[in-house]
Amino acid sequence: MTQKRKQKLYVILGLLVLASIAVGLTLYALRANINLFFSPIQIAAGEAPFERQIRAGGMVREGSVVRNPDSLDVEFTVTDYVDDVRVHYSGILPDLFREGQGVVVVGQLQQGGYIMADQVLARHDENYMPPEVAQALTDAGYKPEDFQQKAAAVAKRLEAEEESGNGATSSSY
Repeated sequence: MTQKRKQKLYVILGLLVLASIAVGLTLYALRANINLFFSPIQIAAGEAPFERQIRAGGMVREGSVVRNPDSLDVEFTVTDYVDDVRVHYSGILPDLFREGQGVVVVGQLQQGGYIMADQVLARHDENYMPPEVAQALTDAGYKPEDFQQKAAAVAKRLEAEEESGNGATSSSY
């Protein structure tokens, strides 16, 4: 092998090594920013990583919303009607957030088995269900259409309770 060929070979190998390092560093950086979706079944099975940003979704269990009267702290339960996961959130909930409705929370799963949410995303209208939630319910053997009808019935009942003055949610935290 001549000197010129050796030099070309070293240049090509060097470029390949640099390209491999660049791709590896890019993938490593992107890995930290990926929010994977987990249903309550998957969280209960231990598939979700602890203290890493995840998305979890399901339906807000009726009667599970507990508000702290002295702050914006809220606790509620997200369920797929097989397993539940408790969510702690501090902030203003979306206007469309209600019990019995589909919701996706973005936050970190803590060692205590609850999610410390940074963000709560609610439905767009009464017929909307986040695709991940619909898929999780389907995987659990439920039809999302059934829950949309149930959610509409719960919303009507809650509105009626609010109008009659009986709709106060539990204020103990």
